[in-house]
Amino acid sequence: MGSQVSLTSYFIKYSDPKPSNAVFVNQPHEILKKYWGYDGFRPMQDEVIQSVLDGHDTLALMPTGGGKSICFQVPGLCKEGICIVVSPLIALMKDQVSNLKKRGITAEAIFSGMHYRDIDRILDNCAHGAVKFLYLSPERLTTDLARERIKRMDVNLLAVDEAHCISQWGYDFRPPYLQIAEIRQFIPDTPVLALTATATAEVINDIQERLDFKKKHVHKKSFSRENLAYVVLPEENKKEKMLDIVRKIKGSGIVYARNRKLTKEMARFLAEHKISADYYHAGLTTEQRSRKQDDWVAGKIRIMVCTNAFGMGIDKPDVRSVVHLDLPDSLEAYFQEAGRGGRDGKKSFAVLLYAHGDRLMLERSLEVSFPPLSEIRQTYRALGSFFQLAVGGGEFQSFDFDITLFCKNFKLDVLKTYSCLKILEQEGWIAMTESIYLPSSFMVKVNREQLYDFQLKNPKLDILIKTLLRLTEGAFNNFANINEYQIARVLKAPVESVIPALHQMDKENIIDYRPAKDKPQIVFIRERVNADNLTIDLEQYNFRKERYAWRIRKAIEYATTPRCRSEQLLAYFGEKSAPCGVCDVCLGRTKSELSTNDYERYKLKISQLLKKERLSERQILEAFSSNRHPFVLKALEFLLDEGLIVRESDLLTWKS
Repeated sequence: MGSQVSLTSYFIKYSDPKPSNAVFVNQPHEILKKYWGYDGFRPMQDEVIQSVLDGHDTLALMPTGGGKSICFQVPGLCKEGICIVVSPLIALMKDQVSNLKKRGITAEAIFSGMHYRDIDRILDNCAHGAVKFLYLSPERLTTDLARERIKRMDVNLLAVDEAHCISQWGYDFRPPYLQIAEIRQFIPDTPVLALTATATAEVINDIQERLDFKKKHVHKKSFSRENLAYVVLPEENKKEKMLDIVRKIKGSGIVYARNRKLTKEMARFLAEHKISADYYHAGLTTEQRSRKQDDWVAGKIRIMVCTNAFGMGIDKPDVRSVVHLDLPDSLEAYFQEAGRGGRDGKKSFAVLLYAHGDRLMLERSLEVSFPPLSEIRQTYRALGSFFQLAVGGGEFQSFDFDITLFCKNFKLDVLKTYSCLKILEQEGWIAMTESIYLPSSFMVKVNREQLYDFQLKNPKLDILIKTLLRLTEGAFNNFANINEYQIARVLKAPVESVIPALHQMDKENIIDYRPAKDKPQIVFIRERVNADNLTIDLEQYNFRKERYAWRIRKAIEYATTPRCRSEQLLAYFGEKSAPCGVCDVCLGRTKSELSTNDYERYKLKISQLLKKERLSERQILEAFSSNRHPFVLKALEFLLDEGLIVRESDLLTWKS
């Protein structure tokens, strides 16, 4: 299977030992044209697809907006069998499934909050070959039910999206990802395609090792964005500066804020100054989020002020500005969010407004994000009480979860509680999902004769039953989606009377009624234990804390070091580059002329510092006030040129 052939003609033999089972594989370009209408692939897509079709385990690193989904959807359609896609992002899974179905491609998704019977039905259809793409959240992939059905599936590709989640070196580690490789024993001849937008060198190696790659095989697109100008502006009055930026940079834009309250406040401020703006965060209803997102994508709203809940999977190419009011806690997060600007290749700006308080806030977040074991146990104990879950039960049960109500009931701090929940997730006790929308549905549990008899005995419910059956299809065999408000309009009755009636018929076992869901979920990955017996891996806990502190330091360095912004970002991801020429540093905002007297004064202090110990540029800068940093850097440049100091592994030494 290792021989290379062109993408326009490909032949493959499946692992079945019978030679008669050799099958012709569809041509990728024909698939692309047929289902997506494109004449050609984006850069690197064809290379990744070729690698997968050659049967190689493959890691693809493609920046945000690079078209990662095509890289598994096209080869999945080229070959017989089903493609399994693992993703932690429920909203993205649902969106991709919907888009595939619109193209006439059979696809299903399984995630937390779904009813067991729905999961069982979908897995059965997949095992019988009726589904082409199966999207699974990582915690669902590892259940016994899923594993048993996967053994019966003809899996042509295992795609792992957001693959950085498998690495504890990364910024978004999720324990269920560690078990993905176990699936490979059931599908030994199926290649794995891992995809991510950002990964450091350590994470790249970790992904391949933890997914049991037979041979390391990486396709990496440069993270360089020549059309995107990175700008850091030291600014205390961020509100006015934000207004100034969106006035000067015409076109669509995103403003990222640290919390929900601030998104609403800043959107209102922009609107008061005649800027078309709206706000977005995870606390809105699904309907509100969809409407706001659609209005922004369509250009009805120019600026979206949002938390980091916004932007994932949205392919809007003409975003001219991305403004961060606060520094994210990792350069991975910043790079992904800033990278939503300028996907059309035209000039765009990624602006970070930085104040001294941002640094203090990030440093404080380190302690908040890693609470002591006593607080973690307190939160876990409260979860059991909140869901009335007995010790020994709850394994793989999911529950709607309102963190605000939870904290109010148990008098807990929201930020500390969220951190405790993240630790419990990282330790594999629970999983948390974003807010999801599952529409109301029902299925008739009795036969037609029994239903008719019920209607005769309950004449007040007769018209409701007839309306349900008229508005839906197949409700005697499968669940049918319904909208209680639509039913109420047809009946010309208040919805407050329709919902209790549906619950009554459910209670009497006439129908199985499932109200809509629109809340985040907590899933108990393991059975509940007594909180005093809850354990965490202290070695891994401390390792993650150290990595978090390291990422914070790197983020602060990015904002405070007057060196080419693009060069800094690319170096973080292991790429070497020349200065970009378009960031605030390269355009000379931090350049200064230095008088002879000033140079001698800075030279004296720098020599005193370096004669004591070797220091980095950042450490030297910290010995001076921030308004002196441009002059200090100019003095360092002269001292390096004169050979009075030398640089070794990012540390400077005074050469006596």
